[in-house]
This record gives sequence, C-alpha cells and structure tokens, in this order.
Amino acid sequence: MYKAADDRYDSGMKYNRCGRSGVLLPSVSLGFWHNFGSVDSYERSREITHYAFDHGITHFDLANNYGPVYGSAEETMGRLMDDSFRPYRDELFIATKAGYDMWPGPYGNWGSRKYLMASLDQSLKRMHLDYVDLFYSHRYDPETPLEETLQALVDVVRQGKALYVGISRWPLEATRTAYKYLKERDVPLLIYQGRLNMLDREPQEEGIMDFCADNGVGFISFSPLAQGLLTDRYLNGIPEDSRMAKGKFLKKEMLTDELLGRIRLYNQQAHDRGETLAEHALRWILKQRGVTSVLVGASSTAQLEKNLKCISPLS
Repeated sequence: MYKAADDRYDSGMKYNRCGRSGVLLPSVSLGFWHNFGSVDSYERSREITHYAFDHGITHFDLANNYGPVYGSAEETMGRLMDDSFRPYRDELFIATKAGYDMWPGPYGNWGSRKYLMASLDQSLKRMHLDYVDLFYSHRYDPETPLEETLQALVDVVRQGKALYVGISRWPLEATRTAYKYLKERDVPLLIYQGRLNMLDREPQEEGIMDFCADNGVGFISFSPLAQGLLTDRYLNGIPEDSRMAKGKFLKKEMLTDELLGRIRLYNQQAHDRGETLAEHALRWILKQRGVTSVLVGASSTAQLEKNLKCISPLS
C-alpha cells in the first residue's frame, strides 16, 4: 500500500489562493489529458501520481473524455483511488469536466443539462468518488441557453456531486454572464481554465484574465508549454517520435521560420537566466496577474521533476 511522503508539504511547493475563495491550489497541478489512458502503462501512471503527491501536487485535473480511449483517464483515477489515494482523499482537489464529445447521439456533447449531469454521474462512477472538488463546463456552447448550462452547474453543487464549479475557454461576455448568474445563486465561479503560454496569450488579450483577477475568480493555465514547442524538443528540427511528426495535435506547417525564431529567442533568454526553456515558460505563466496554477502533463517522473524546477528560486 502506498504511503505518501511525510515531507510532502515541505518540498517547496507554493500554494496560491484561488480567487476570493477558501481554496489554495498548488502552483503546479497535474493534468491527465495525455499519459493516463487505457493505452498507457498503469504502473507508470501510478509512479507519476505518487511522485506528484509526494512533492506537494494536490490538484489532479481530468475530463470525461481524457484517455484515449474516452473515459479511461478517469478509470485510471478510480484505480489510483482504490490502490493508493483513498486514505488521502481529503488532501486532494480533483477536477473533471464535460463539454466535448463523449458518447454518440445528441446528448453526449456540448452544454445541455441532460449531458452535463449524466456525464458527471458517469465520471463519479469511473473515478470511484462520491463527489468531485471541481466540475467544469469544458467549453462554451453557442446553441444551448447559458442559463441551462449554468443552472446545471448550480444544481450539481446543491446535490453534493461537486463542491465548486468552473468554466473553460468561454468568451469574455459569456464569462461575465456566468459570473453574475452563479454569484446570484450562491454558487460562485471558482476558476477559469484557459490556454495561456508565451506563444498564445489570448486570455490576456481578450481581457478574460483581468476580469477574473478583478472579480475574485481564479485562473489555471493549460498547455503551458504549447504541447512541447516551449521545450528544447523542436529547437533543431522535428524529431521523428514527436507529437508534431505524428501530426495529431501539432502540425508540421505550424513550425514556421518566424515561430522557430521566437522559440529560439525565448530559449536564449532562458539560457541567460540559467534555466531551461520549459522552466522559463512555466515561470512566465506563474508571474502573470491573476494566475493561480499551471497545469502540466508528464510522461515520466523525470519530466515532472524538471517541470517542478519552475517553483524553485533561481540560483
């Protein structure tokens, strides 16, 4: 049976208040988008999550369709709860989401009450949990009335299936509506999850981060390393085993001369400061106004160890 490290809260992790709430989140949180599905080694998933928790990472971020296959990252979380983390449930802050395609037919996608509530029930079963700490609307639905989506979020809290709610990748005006609607029903918007990195600053440029900071809503960044672009992986071309070579999430044509020039400039800045490019990119996010936490993925404990250097003082 797993026994967590006794010094897990003395390992240097910093905890930041999430907006105007009682919740503190670690500066670095662990995302389950890749590497935790049924196609991945369970033993490796267990090693990574043990290492994370032993080093103060208390926030695990999932979604209904993370895998592959869909649902399998949550099933991995369920095994981890049974094998390792049940005694530590009250020390964990576990999030899941619904909003993207999950099952066939008209009720397995987007933002209807039918989909969100059914999806959360399924997620709880897969993760062997009575409740999640945080449930997100994973994306804005331009067709479903916002009030329907938001009332579903209110009701899952009132039913005890989630303690807090958040939204991900909603446009600014819809975010304003969500904030007001939820506040009026005493289920405040805890956090906004958006894609923020040195190459993609859309949440800043659109005013979303300022809105969150001004109104006591936390912000957590996903894809902080731009799926590997902000690492040393592509500085000298496209490796054969890289995501870009496989072409699923990153396309080769994205790596233009202009983009490569920016990446090399950031790499030089990192080198001048005695950092790796990845460390530099993660530190940059954590310095931005209103940022609560940054979500990192990991395919090994060694990779996670490198990412955690972003919370250490520069030598």
